[in-house]
Amino acid sequence: MSPSAGVNPSKWLRCYRKVATPRLRLVCFPHAGGAASMFRDWPRWLPDDIEVTGVCYPGRQDRLLEPCIDEMGALTTPIADVLQRWAGDRLVLFGHSMGASVAYEVALRLKQRTGSAPGRMFVSGQLPPHRVVPKSVHLRGDDAILEEVRRLGDPDAGTVLDDPDLRELVLPAIRADFRLIGTYLPRPVTPLDTAVTAYVGDEDAQVPVEGLREWAAVSATGRFDHRVYPGGHFYLMDDPEALVRDLAGRLADHLTAARVAD
Repeated sequence: MSPSAGVNPSKWLRCYRKVATPRLRLVCFPHAGGAASMFRDWPRWLPDDIEVTGVCYPGRQDRLLEPCIDEMGALTTPIADVLQRWAGDRLVLFGHSMGASVAYEVALRLKQRTGSAPGRMFVSGQLPPHRVVPKSVHLRGDDAILEEVRRLGDPDAGTVLDDPDLRELVLPAIRADFRLIGTYLPRPVTPLDTAVTAYVGDEDAQVPVEGLREWAAVSATGRFDHRVYPGGHFYLMDDPEALVRDLAGRLADHLTAARVAD
């Protein structure tokens, strides 16, 4: 199935390992203010037959001049347009923080359109859709937004935010993302026929482990587990290899259980 007319896959997807006939496609969604490039090193720790792709939201990297999107439906619809040709067991989604919510909403749209949910979903540093706690930071101006970014501890943000010129370049995307996640309201879960694994840092004050466990409600199959790593909200940047090797093991189990054909 080809993407919908007018949606250019090359705009949305940054492939960090292209595989001619992948056993799995791992599509990764960055956090608020983040970029697809945070996943560029992940192929180093994954089997060679897994294709690794990051999603590039408008308003960042080579899409810097495009209007940012600040509403969940408007963001996830074109992403689902691009990914629906791959829907099914071979498609795996990973999302961190805001990206976890975006991944879930994309998975819902894929299920609605094609009848097939992604084969596996990994969510990180975020509460499930029925437990999200929208914040009003986006209503309090740029200083409040920048303070929140610093508080969350994104290690890539420090240098950028301390440089006035760079800060002005990235602020539109950060504003849009904070408005998107600030207006994403809790609602009843629509379960998906997919296994779900949730990750969090043990010092992440905004995602308690007991809340993380409620991602179990998203899996209609009951296949849910979670893992806690040392660190705060951006624990995965402290030791990305540890997280990705854990993903690799779980993907191997997925391939065995699903018996995805070569």
